[in-house]
Amino acid sequence: MIKQLRDFKIDPDNAFYGTGKRKESIARVWLVKDTNKQIVKAKDSGKEFDLREYLQRETLYRKVMFPLKLTGLEGKFGIYATVEGGGISGQAEAIMYGVAKALLQYNPELRQTLKKAGLLTRDAREKERKKYGLMKARKGYRWSKR
Repeated sequence: MIKQLRDFKIDPDNAFYGTGKRKESIARVWLVKDTNKQIVKAKDSGKEFDLREYLQRETLYRKVMFPLKLTGLEGKFGIYATVEGGGISGQAEAIMYGVAKALLQYNPELRQTLKKAGLLTRDAREKERKKYGLMKARKGYRWSKR
């Protein structure tokens, strides 16, 4: 199955897929060989952006590139990601987890390196639900004696 995503030609020989999740964000990530393009498609707006432009902050961009840098594969893959839900911080971490999973598909021997860095363990922290009688999850209303 060959699939054309913008300028990326995705087929089983040159692309590796991984799904990442963080908070409310979900990222579907393809690592594509023989290209250096990094594109993010935001499902909310339906538009495609350059990865660095979309993430806005350098720290978030470095976070996304961390799995590639850790394994010494930086510059060998292009990234195509579709993201939805949450904010840019959660989306950046979701892309990071997706990149790590796609790298495992590329080379299963990288598992130990990625596992040691904590890139294969999903960050399970979620927003706590609001309780009745309170303003938010834990914040109560101001108490007045009179």
